[in-house]
Amino acid sequence: MPEMPEVEGLVEYLRGRVTGLRVDKATVSAINALKTYDPPLTALVGAHVTGVDRHGKFVDVSTDAGVHLVFHLAKAGWLRWYDALPATIIKPGKTPIALRVGFDDGSGFDLTEAGTKKSLAVYAVRSPAEVPGIARLGPDPLSAGFDRATFGSLLEGRRTQIKGVLRDQSIIAGVGNAYSDEILHAAKMSPYALAANLSDAEVDHLYGAMTTTLAEAIEAARGKPPAELKDAKRRGMRVHGRRGEACPVCGDEVRSVFFADNSLEYCPTCQTGGKLLADRRLSRLLK
Repeated sequence: MPEMPEVEGLVEYLRGRVTGLRVDKATVSAINALKTYDPPLTALVGAHVTGVDRHGKFVDVSTDAGVHLVFHLAKAGWLRWYDALPATIIKPGKTPIALRVGFDDGSGFDLTEAGTKKSLAVYAVRSPAEVPGIARLGPDPLSAGFDRATFGSLLEGRRTQIKGVLRDQSIIAGVGNAYSDEILHAAKMSPYALAANLSDAEVDHLYGAMTTTLAEAIEAARGKPPAELKDAKRRGMRVHGRRGEACPVCGDEVRSVFFADNSLEYCPTCQTGGKLLADRRLSRLLK
């Protein structure tokens, strides 16, 4: 799933490519992906792009028609950029393409989604705040006002596992499953630690690990075209998606905990004092 660093890289790329261009085409081929009807998606056609921004994991393309094209790539979605948009006809139900957008210079992009579980979402709105997922977002951890005190206040009193807190978009915007694993590994903290039980020193360390991990990942994504962002993300991961490999810090084996629709990865030596974490569907932390 694309998270803040990849989405930020995508936003920067699009901002440099489409700002000022006129939208000549906006076609949905997966009707279930379009979540709004007023204004219609056709309201984008003929409008000029005035900016591209990020809200958590959402991409927001604004136009001079007062209509925003907002999309969320979900778990298996991605953007495919074309300097010359293909002229092929998109057949609904016969392609992974959910949305095609074309511009007056001949360029454009497709939003695609792999797999059978379709969660990619597209919105045409007058304000990004009309998108429910954006309206409920917590603060962005790399925004100017997000300091150690802000972070501490978000954790205070939450008797919730810190992994879940980091992933909850209504608490902190933009961090998902992958980067929460990476942040907790950098902080040498168990994903099962309760947020409310963290000491001031542990919160300090976690805050530093979060800001550093995200900033480094954004820097690694910067300037890369969409086709290279996924591979750049994978190369930068120390534990996420690396089950069975050696931890780059201590050499211990990276382990996984599996849940219904995802997993987490961690290093026992670095994060849990050598203890193995059991699948929480079956048992608690192994003693």
